[in-house]
Amino acid sequence: MDHNLTKRLQSKSVKNAIINNIAHDFNLTPILAEAYFSQIKNYFLEHANLELSSGQLHYLAVDDREPAGKPVTLCKKRSVRLTVHDVDKDLQVYKDKGLAGLRQHRLLRISKEAIEQGALLSYEDIAFILTTSVITIKRDMAYLRRSGLTIPSRGWRHDMGRGSTHKTQILDLYLSGYQFSEIEKRTHHSETAVKRYIQDFSKIILLYSKGFTVDQIRITTGFTNRLIGEYKKLYEKHHQQGNKRLKALFDDSKKNNQE
Repeated sequence: MDHNLTKRLQSKSVKNAIINNIAHDFNLTPILAEAYFSQIKNYFLEHANLELSSGQLHYLAVDDREPAGKPVTLCKKRSVRLTVHDVDKDLQVYKDKGLAGLRQHRLLRISKEAIEQGALLSYEDIAFILTTSVITIKRDMAYLRRSGLTIPSRGWRHDMGRGSTHKTQILDLYLSGYQFSEIEKRTHHSETAVKRYIQDFSKIILLYSKGFTVDQIRITTGFTNRLIGEYKKLYEKHHQQGNKRLKALFDDSKKNNQE
């Protein structure tokens, strides 16, 4: 096919039409306009391309790496898929535990789903999704935690106050010998979420063991100084005890780095 004809046909594609519009509207060169298009396309795929099943909704939540106290408007967001209504399970819970029990069941479910997708819901998020008040959600959270469940949220006192983060507490359970099934039962975190925390912990401690400073680790990994400091303390605690899981964890990490 004639080269000029091919170029003319390509120029009539939707992609090129959008790039031309961007270049014209914002007075950009074609190269910059195409770069803008590619970035916007990536944003769209990340936030608007979720497949939803019946009873699910698409929600924008704060990335779980964002530090406590940072204004929400400045935080990185993640698109998450949340199951608000599951007919088979929810009806049975409603029959057994009533309306309050159903609300708490849904609270646990959407919090867990957000965590598995790398985000944390705030009290306000949960209240809005479940169409109730923030006070009610705080009361439900307190009740569930008294029952021995760990339900992380951006408003959780351990993340916003002086206590250790939920990630550190979960890793402490893992290093103390708890199985994934036991950790999930105690903290409502899936095995997938726990393994993600273990992977992040390994990255930080490997850099720490190589002599990286806290600031260097923060720049390299994107984690906060606070979390890095907590992971260092957790590592020292279990390292001094000759923890077998810790040793196995870093033997595997070093082996993977060498391959």
